Amino acid sequence: MMEANKTLVTEFVLTRLSDLPGLQVPLFLVFLGIYLTTMVGNLGLIFLIWKDPHHHTPMYFFLGSLAFADACSSSSVTPKMLMNFLSKDHTISMVECIAQFYFFASSATTECFLLVVMAYDRYVAIRKPLLYPVVMSTRLCTWLISVSYVIGFLHPVIHVGLLLRLTFCRSNIIHHFYCEILPFFTISCTDPSINALVVLISAIFIQAFTFMSIIVSYTRILFAILKKKFEKSRSKAFSTCSAHLLSVSLFYGTLFLTFVCPGCGPDQYQNKMYSLFYTIIIPLLNPFIYSLRNKEVLGALRKMVKK
Repeated sequence: MMEANKTLVTEFVLTRLSDLPGLQVPLFLVFLGIYLTTMVGNLGLIFLIWKDPHHHTPMYFFLGSLAFADACSSSSVTPKMLMNFLSKDHTISMVECIAQFYFFASSATTECFLLVVMAYDRYVAIRKPLLYPVVMSTRLCTWLISVSYVIGFLHPVIHVGLLLRLTFCRSNIIHHFYCEILPFFTISCTDPSINALVVLISAIFIQAFTFMSIIVSYTRILFAILKKKFEKSRSKAFSTCSAHLLSVSLFYGTLFLTFVCPGCGPDQYQNKMYSLFYTIIIPLLNPFIYSLRNKEVLGALRKMVKK
């Protein structure tokens, strides 16, 4: 009887980064600029790779795929956040909320596996340069990218299915700027223990597997670089890998603190900052991290500007 008398929640309310009225317009302008820069950077990088035949190589195919995942990741979160800065109505339907979570989670999972693929690509390029064109064939590259996206799209289906078993009747306020999965558990009337366990196991498995794969690849790359006789060859190899390592460190660091070690940041504000970093800041930084240290990309950009 008590369960029957409860009103089930069909829509949620997202909170903003700040409740101060005077900060809403400035925050809107800042994050609008970040979003536009993110889209121009990532889509522009994809266009450069597609337009220039010299960039039709495995490394750039993987880089273009990563840029597309970053664009999808940012687009799944930022538009709704921008609307909430200026609107008094911060509600989002359950369907929209689950869809937002699904598209972000699929993009983030895809990015994890693409980073592994890019590490393997650098491993082959540095350890076996003469065999690189044979090993990293077009067929293998297409297969690796396809598998990354398939896993990315299938993985969140598990969490969405488990979310649908939950009922929400205590509160409809999600203390987050987007539909992150962890805040759902705090407002659920159904025991979310199974959901939380699956999130933890999948986060540990995916992040640990992909991160350790990257570490193994770069450990072997490091030994290969140290064996090189010429200083110029070492410098070029380090330069090629440093951008990828920086991107990996930023991405996995914040994901680990959020999902694998949620107790490390119990404060809601701190959790928002971690989420802000991997949902909005990293997709902004990635195209610049990879492009600004890449003479070929900069050269192609200069040619396009001249034309």
